[in-house]
Amino acid sequence: MGSLADTIIEAQVLEALRSCFDPEIPVNIYELGLVYNLEIVSGGVVNIQMTLTSPHCPAVQSLPAEVENKVRSVPGVTGVKMDLVWDPPWEPSRMSEAARLQLGMA
Repeated sequence: MGSLADTIIEAQVLEALRSCFDPEIPVNIYELGLVYNLEIVSGGVVNIQMTLTSPHCPAVQSLPAEVENKVRSVPGVTGVKMDLVWDPPWEPSRMSEAARLQLGMA
């Protein structure tokens, strides 16, 4: 179990992730289900495993960098390890209920 500091960092990292949007879908990447794993490890390092809606997504270069920059700006974060993965592929079923409602898919 992580420390209170890690819990606070994780909550702030989630807020940072919710401020990142896929350029083609008006929903943040966290609610879209693009973040597969988030882990705060010792010393304030954040490990993020994420994907994009498609390997051909126009944001393939910019979105991971935006995510990394926003997470790095969270107080207490000392480093970010980004792992962009394509397996399993993203599919709409990974979206949260809130994202489905926002997109009229509920």
